[in-house]
Amino acid sequence: MTAIVDAHFHIWRQADLPWLLGPMQPRIFGPYEPIRRDYPVEEYLADCRPNGITEAVYVQANWAPVRYLDEVAYVSQASEETGFPIAIVAYADMLAGDVRPQLDELALNGRVRGVRMQLHWHENTLYRFAGGPDLARDPVLTANVGRLAEYGFSFDLQVFAGQMAGAAELAAACPDVTFVLQHAGMLEDLSPEGIAAWRDGMAVLAEQPNITSKLSGLGTFLRRNDAEHIAFIAAQTLTLFGAERCLFGSNFPIEKLWTSYAELIGAHRAAVPEGVHAAVFNETARRVYRLGQE
Repeated sequence: MTAIVDAHFHIWRQADLPWLLGPMQPRIFGPYEPIRRDYPVEEYLADCRPNGITEAVYVQANWAPVRYLDEVAYVSQASEETGFPIAIVAYADMLAGDVRPQLDELALNGRVRGVRMQLHWHENTLYRFAGGPDLARDPVLTANVGRLAEYGFSFDLQVFAGQMAGAAELAAACPDVTFVLQHAGMLEDLSPEGIAAWRDGMAVLAEQPNITSKLSGLGTFLRRNDAEHIAFIAAQTLTLFGAERCLFGSNFPIEKLWTSYAELIGAHRAAVPEGVHAAVFNETARRVYRLGQE
């Protein structure tokens, strides 16, 4: 069995996350009472390790932006205490006049491999996160993303279909930066027109050789672990990007709202042709996130 890298997971203390405190607020993934609690590394390891996970990449979980270094320190401590190899995709404000002071601080931690600032915007306010639909075309953000190359950091890119043309322009403007497309482009409209728009946008992104696609979060809009849906997304994404530019992520504990880790990884294993398991479940993530390097 291929050793598996989980390239998208979270751990947290509820007290550190503004969105898990106070009154329930509508979220893109629906009701979330079961995860309004601590999700420590020990529970994550109990979920993932029996399913062949040997390394993992933590992706920022929306702590208060000013606490981005506290988030990195918390995850690093969890990795040190458990001995489980964890790389980190941290938060940085890519709309700052010059992001380099933040990146200098992040670079002091050898586990940091990249940055995510979520750019996804949608006409449906429930799905809206960013302040506007065209942040990928913002010249300040473009300049800051380009600076990631100086640090060897990747950029985890999160956009909907209608934003993919702008995201492709961003990747073209920053050819020395590796982009990791979150959740295979976040297909949320399953009408024929919606699927066509998503696939067209994915094809535009795939034209940029510095973009890889993450097979993660595929239950977000269905709110279930749907093997047929996962197989469809995987087939389309693999056709466009190739296995050497696709990687797996669990999105736990979000997906834990509706499935177990065993069921989730089982659906993804079945969706990906066995001949490219090594690439999708291990090799791409190790290369993109420079796993095993200091």
